[in-house]
Amino acid sequence: MIRKKTLKTWLVALSFAMLPSLLCAQSYTKKTLITIGDKEVSVKEFMDTYEKNNVNTEVIDKKNVDEYLDLFVDFKLKVAEAENLKMDTSAAFIKELDNYRQQLAKPYFSNDDITDELVKEAYERMQYDINAAHILIKCDVNAVPSDTMAAYKKAMSIRERALKGEAFGDLAAELSEDPSARDYEEIPGVRKAYKGNRGELGYFTVFDMVYPFESGVYNTEVGGISMPVRSSFGYHIIKLNSKTPASGLIRAAHIFLAVDPKDPDKNDSLVKIKAQNIYNEVINDDKNWTDYVRRYSDDKGTINNNGVLSPFRVNQIVPEFISVVKSLEPNQISEPVKTDFGYHIIKLVGSTTPGTFEQEEGKIRERVERDMRGQLSEEIAMRRIMKDNNFKENAKVKDAFIATIDSTIIEGQYKADENINTKSVLFSTKDQSWTVQDFVEFIYKNQKRQGFLTPGAYAYQLYDRYLQQEVFAYEDSKLEDKYPDFKALVQEYHDGILLFSLMENEVWNKAVEDTLGLQDYYERNKESYMWNDRVRAVVVTCQRKDNVEEIKNLLVEGIEIDSLRTYVKENKSQASVRLSFYQKGDNVNVDATQWQDGAIAVYPSAVDNTTQIVKIVEVRQPEPKTFKEARGLVTSGYQAELEKQWLEQLREKYSVTVDEKLLNKVKNNYKN
Repeated sequence: MIRKKTLKTWLVALSFAMLPSLLCAQSYTKKTLITIGDKEVSVKEFMDTYEKNNVNTEVIDKKNVDEYLDLFVDFKLKVAEAENLKMDTSAAFIKELDNYRQQLAKPYFSNDDITDELVKEAYERMQYDINAAHILIKCDVNAVPSDTMAAYKKAMSIRERALKGEAFGDLAAELSEDPSARDYEEIPGVRKAYKGNRGELGYFTVFDMVYPFESGVYNTEVGGISMPVRSSFGYHIIKLNSKTPASGLIRAAHIFLAVDPKDPDKNDSLVKIKAQNIYNEVINDDKNWTDYVRRYSDDKGTINNNGVLSPFRVNQIVPEFISVVKSLEPNQISEPVKTDFGYHIIKLVGSTTPGTFEQEEGKIRERVERDMRGQLSEEIAMRRIMKDNNFKENAKVKDAFIATIDSTIIEGQYKADENINTKSVLFSTKDQSWTVQDFVEFIYKNQKRQGFLTPGAYAYQLYDRYLQQEVFAYEDSKLEDKYPDFKALVQEYHDGILLFSLMENEVWNKAVEDTLGLQDYYERNKESYMWNDRVRAVVVTCQRKDNVEEIKNLLVEGIEIDSLRTYVKENKSQASVRLSFYQKGDNVNVDATQWQDGAIAVYPSAVDNTTQIVKIVEVRQPEPKTFKEARGLVTSGYQAELEKQWLEQLREKYSVTVDEKLLNKVKNNYKN
């Protein structure tokens, strides 16, 4: 047994022993292994591609180095030809490659660790539905510190009153700056009367609210009142009413009775009594739910569907309805529940709750990246990029310039004053600077009329967007230099797009369109497209057993296939009739039947009531497929022939040289 100290000494010694060979290996991988025309391919590029496709992969047909070299050279010849034809300069190619590059670059502009944590957090929150109320004190996201502090103090004073026992709904109706919290009287010709929600938000779950508010809710205990939570709208004091297991996607049916104060027959008290009477009938005769829906429900949109509503989530239906649904088991029927629309007798059909983390992860990750929380990852990535590239911001220049901006910016009409020193540097790296003038031009392109922001707040908002845009653009311009793997992957997409377009033009489309060439190739190779032993057989599948003998007798008598189909249809025999060619393995019952002209056999199913009757009409010996039958295979073969001829032409057009000494080193590297 090797002691730890001895093992460490041995490993250190081994590393020193290997150092010269490693240095040698590093130096030889930089050398040119293959030259195709004027293009050089290094040992490293070839080895990286070989390992990706043959060593570090699960492919069944692994190639040795020599075999892969031929394929690699063919690939590079095609790319060289595409570049020679200037296919890489077309607008379509440039746009497609740029789209792929943007997708490949995304991970470099987010923090993967943060994203992973946000995905896990969202999944945990997805397991619960929330019912909450809030009181809003508005405060712009870019408000000056004194205004922010005033809003915070106001929110804190309201929270104190709630903690001392004042009704949360009363406080919301009195003090919340969310307009939906309070009642509004009717103003004829202007608005209808509106009953406020007193701060009640109903049911919701993850992703239904802005992220800061969502976090405030999920971090509050049931029955508790949160500290002021800051969002882009202002400060929220949140009361958590309930936190229940997620219902997911709900399927429910209802019998709905509308209330109409203007109709004496539909006033609340009468409809309530009627709803209770209907419930009493339904609960004692729930098997006839459909009849009760058709007889009593005022929801014309669901009457013909047994009262079933479109599938919904908790944030899509009024909270009174959701509260009842959450109390029901599948197929259970509720007592009448009152909503603003009338009375509902609800039947829960079922629900689809969230799946496992593995099942939900992809969809959650996509939403996290689109959601506000994705900005957290971007902000962290931006600060990392600024630090790595030694970005320096000049806050004094920024603040001094923004102080000169007037109200024209919130009208979308800002023009910089001629007296401003637009050459002043806002931020810089060691090799690039961004001036006030650069920011001014960004403002001109992006300013839009604002309804609520102050000029200063809007200017700072634009500056933050400009800074992130330029930081990310700077990093983007350096990706290929900083990350060799990224550069190689972009090159892989570059070559792949070119190869697809070139093969489409030079091989695939030519083969499909050249009908004479296809026919000629078929005639030269028809012995390659052979049918095996096969039979032409009638297979009748009977759904009933009482007519099997009758149909069998008709087949024995030699009934024509069309006549048999007419007989089956007219006599409603519940049978299907098929006449086709079969090879061994196509149909187990045809295989089991004696392959002799006229042979008939009957096969009852062991798992259901069906029976198959098989009649062998004709036995066929091996023979070539017709051109029509073999067309797909012929097209593929002709494409391969065209490609081979084309590659021979490319090898004549572009000289190909391989450094055999370096190639032997590569082979030795993969001997074991």
